[in-house]
Amino acid sequence: MGLIELDLSGLFAPGTGIARESFEASQPRLVEARREVIEVDASQYASGDVPPEKRPLDAAFLDLPDRLLGAYRAERETSELARLLKIARRLQENVDRVVVLGIGGSYMGARALMDACCQPYFNELSRGDRGSKPRLYFEGNNIDNDAARGLLHLLGGGRKARSVEDRWALIVISKSGGTIETAVAFRVFLNALRESVGEEPLAEWIVPVTGAGGRLERLARDLGCRDTLPVPEGVGGRFSVFSSVGLLPAAVLGINVVAMLEGAAAMNEHFRTAPPGANRVLDYVNACVLAERGGATLRVMSVWSKALEGVGLWYDQLLAESLGKLEIGATPISTVSTRDLHSRAQQHQEGRRDKLITNIAADACRTDPIRVGRASQDADGLNDLADRTFPEILRAAMEGTNEALRAAGRPTVDIRLPSIGEHEIGQLLQMLMLATVVEGRMLGINPYGQPGVEAYKRNMNRLLGRGA
Repeated sequence: MGLIELDLSGLFAPGTGIARESFEASQPRLVEARREVIEVDASQYASGDVPPEKRPLDAAFLDLPDRLLGAYRAERETSELARLLKIARRLQENVDRVVVLGIGGSYMGARALMDACCQPYFNELSRGDRGSKPRLYFEGNNIDNDAARGLLHLLGGGRKARSVEDRWALIVISKSGGTIETAVAFRVFLNALRESVGEEPLAEWIVPVTGAGGRLERLARDLGCRDTLPVPEGVGGRFSVFSSVGLLPAAVLGINVVAMLEGAAAMNEHFRTAPPGANRVLDYVNACVLAERGGATLRVMSVWSKALEGVGLWYDQLLAESLGKLEIGATPISTVSTRDLHSRAQQHQEGRRDKLITNIAADACRTDPIRVGRASQDADGLNDLADRTFPEILRAAMEGTNEALRAAGRPTVDIRLPSIGEHEIGQLLQMLMLATVVEGRMLGINPYGQPGVEAYKRNMNRLLGRGA
C-alpha cells in the first residue's frame, strides 16, 4: 500500500510570510533532530543513562509496531499480539457489550480507532450486523454522574445476565491504577458487573491493561483475572495507541490491528530513510515550526470526515501534553468540516493571523457515494446538483475553503489519505506521534512527561481529604 500524501503548497501562498528558502534552510536541523530521536534517544533509553533534561524518556513507542509485528511473525501463538487477539475473540464470543475504562491516553487512542474504522452507528446495529462483535462504550474518562448512571442503566441496572445479549465485560486501562477518574469508575462498574454475573466467576469478564507493580495489577491479581495485558515500559499514555491500550479495544471491535501496525511500521521506515523534502514527518514538522515562528501559535486540525473526529481529539492531547511546556508550544484546536466551517470559518478567514490549518481528508469513501438525485418539482432548487455525489460536494467545499484561505494569505497544510482504513490510520497516527517528538527536539522541549498535569491531581486529592 502507498503512503499518505502531504501537500505543503498552501504553506507558501503569498501573504503567509513563509518562504521556501526558509523551509529548505531548516532541513539540516531536521536531519539532526531525526538522528537524535532515532539514535541518541533510543541509545540513552536502552542504556538507562538519560541526562536530567531528558527525563522522562518514553522513547519505546517508536519501534513498538515493528517489535509487536516481529514477535507475532516469529512466535505466533505465544506473542503478545496473539494473546491480545485471543482475548478479543473470547470477549466477542461471550458478551454483547464491553465497557472500556480509562482516561487520557488510556482512552483517546481507542476512541479514535473506533470512530475511524467502525461503521458510524456501530453500537446501534444488531448483533448480526455487527458481525457478532460487541458494542463498545467508554467510561472512567470523566467524573459525570448522569453519564455513568445512564450507562449502568443500559447495562442492565443490576439485573442478572441470562444470555450473551445481556452479558457484558470490562476492559480497565491504567498504567498505575491510581488515576482517580478511572479508579472510582472501576469500583462502581465492578460492583455492577458482580451483580450481573451472579454465580459466574467475576474475573472472567474483566481484562486489566496495566503496568507492573501498580494498584491495578495488584487488584487484578486479588480478583484472579485470567487475562492481563501490559502497558509497555517506556511508552507514555498519549503514545500508547499501538500497545494493548489501543489495540485490545480495537481488536474486540473486529478492527484489523495487524494492518494498522503494518501501516505504522511503514511510516517508521519512511521516517528513518526518506530525505527532507520527501519525508512526511520531517516536512510536517518543518511546516509547523516555521508557522509557529511566524506567529501561528494555534494549530487547527480540520478533519474532513466525522470518522476522523476522534483522531483530532487524540491529537489535541498529544500536542498539548507533549509541547505545552516552558511557556511555548502551539495550542491545538480540532474541527470537523464542513460542520465547523459554519462556526469557525469566519475567524480562520479574517481573524488573527495566529493559525496553521492542517486539513486531513480521504480521497475515497468506504461506502457507495450518495447521489443528490433529481426531483420533479425542484422546489429546493437542487436539480443542478442532481448528478453530483456527496464526495464531490465535500471535495468542492475543501478546495473552495483552501482557495479562500490562500487568497487571504492564511497558511494551510493538507494530509491526504487514499481512504480511511486500518493501514492508513496506522500511518497517520504514527506520523503525528513522530512529528510531535521531532518538533519537541527542534524547540528544545522534552516531548515526554506532563509535569503540569500533576498540579490539579494534587489539589483534587487534597480537597477530597486524601493527602498529596
